[in-house]
Amino acid sequence: MIFRYALELAYRGTDYHGWQIQPNATSVQEELEYRLSRLGGNVPISVTGCGRTDTGVHASYYVAHFETGTEMDCAQLVYKLNKMLPEDISVFSAQRVSEAFHARFSAIARTYRYFVNREKNPFALDSWHLPQSCDFDAMNRAAKYLLGKQDFTSFSKLHTDVKTNICTVYRARWIQQNDQSWFFEIQADRFLRNMVRAIVGTLLDVGYGKLTEKQMEEIIIMKNRGEAKLSVPAKGLFLVDVEYPIELFSKRR
Repeated sequence: MIFRYALELAYRGTDYHGWQIQPNATSVQEELEYRLSRLGGNVPISVTGCGRTDTGVHASYYVAHFETGTEMDCAQLVYKLNKMLPEDISVFSAQRVSEAFHARFSAIARTYRYFVNREKNPFALDSWHLPQSCDFDAMNRAAKYLLGKQDFTSFSKLHTDVKTNICTVYRARWIQQNDQSWFFEIQADRFLRNMVRAIVGTLLDVGYGKLTEKQMEEIIIMKNRGEAKLSVPAKGLFLVDVEYPIELFSKRR
């Protein structure tokens, strides 16, 4: 009999080359699979994540699933994994799920946040320091052009293996945390590689006055990565939420 389990976890991506296993590079997936395999009697266990995150990107909420021929005590699984995993990876919960649940393909929405600071702060290293002031109201007006179902080729990494660059964005806005700190929050049904970082970089150029708000719409329509601006650094980007149909997955975190 095969048992399928889902994990809710978080990781700080600074020291990893993203979630997905890569040759000659450390990844979060590799760390998790190694520990699960040890717990399963050194039998290889493959873990499927809710999506790929790039090198240096963090996840304050992430979902993965795996299958095993051994029935597991979920509370003990969480306890043992947290004892074995590095300090920058934490497992919140484990639960048995049906074969219909898939960490990636069952997801109906994902939410990312990109954090910025207007002053240099040694205790906010997982955000990007903006050395100059910018117009967040203008950036919020420009962000409205992102909403809806559209082709986001202009914000996608080139030469990827996806079949379509169509995404539906449900929410896109800048939110102020305090006098010096802001974050950009975007929720969509799916994301392309490098999409959020390219969008943030382009919006910041609106905030700096290098682009008009209307040009944000024009860049989307052009479907040309060369029209959008440079991507911002990975260190400020967090995957913060993943949503599933309630009948398939019960969020514990």
